[in-house]
Amino acid sequence: MCLALLFPGQGSQHVGMGRSLAGAYPEAARVFEEADDVLGFPISKIAWDGPEEHLLLTKNAQPAMLVHSIAVYRVIQSRLGEVGLAAGHSLGEFSAHVAAGTLEFAAAVLTVRLRGELMYSAGVERSGTMAAVIGLDDEAVVSICERAQDEAGVCVPANFNAAGQVVISGDLAGVERAMDLAMEGGAKRVVRLSVSGAFHSPLMTPAIAEFEDWLASLSFRDPAFPVIANVTAEPVSTGDAARALLVRQLTTPVCWAASILHMADSGVDRFLEIGPGSVLRGLNRRIVRRIPCTSLGEPEDLDVWEP
Repeated sequence: MCLALLFPGQGSQHVGMGRSLAGAYPEAARVFEEADDVLGFPISKIAWDGPEEHLLLTKNAQPAMLVHSIAVYRVIQSRLGEVGLAAGHSLGEFSAHVAAGTLEFAAAVLTVRLRGELMYSAGVERSGTMAAVIGLDDEAVVSICERAQDEAGVCVPANFNAAGQVVISGDLAGVERAMDLAMEGGAKRVVRLSVSGAFHSPLMTPAIAEFEDWLASLSFRDPAFPVIANVTAEPVSTGDAARALLVRQLTTPVCWAASILHMADSGVDRFLEIGPGSVLRGLNRRIVRRIPCTSLGEPEDLDVWEP
């Protein structure tokens, strides 16, 4: 039996996330309390009470997501048994490294808050957008992005989420041209995403220097179990490698489908999605339907979960 942990990324947040969890489990409440103390403001209140427009801000959504995921993890940690691998989607990679002991929770909370601020600032400096392309294979989307870049502006694949589901990222002209080309090329749907910048694209380059300096100041340990990196879809087993790849992640596509396939090929026979929502479980159905995936985010999930 080989268990893999999955941690969701930005986009799975919702007002009220974690409130009932903290009410039901003292260890979860302590995670939210520690995050509030570390940040110097109540991220718990933003997660629990909103308003939604505050929670949606990148600088708030990222720490709120990490805190919720780690609150769930702390509740179930003693019941998990041996963990074989872990992965996190974009921001979720930081949650995975906290679970693996690579990075201390307090440092991770401050890090993703800064990450959100830097990503937002980069988006202001070089405005951009993202869109989901549904119904075309990876190669077709890559080709469309290349043509859009030649004809209009920056456009690159940002998330290879599953077969027939790729997110693209870039400046407005480039992404809009790619959206048109995708529909002309037979896409089932193309959906503009509500984001503050062109994440996982060259437009995030202004965020790199400060983020790299910040991570260099932190202590990274070797993870207790390998974490699959978004950038390479390969396991990371040293703290130094984790640090470098987390910087590269800012401007590099999230290779999610390849990450899940690597885990499946490594003998994983159970997945647990840890955090709000069930986005990753839905993607897993498209990638490796044969391997069960359970989403754990609220007390009602934990009430029926059997390790």
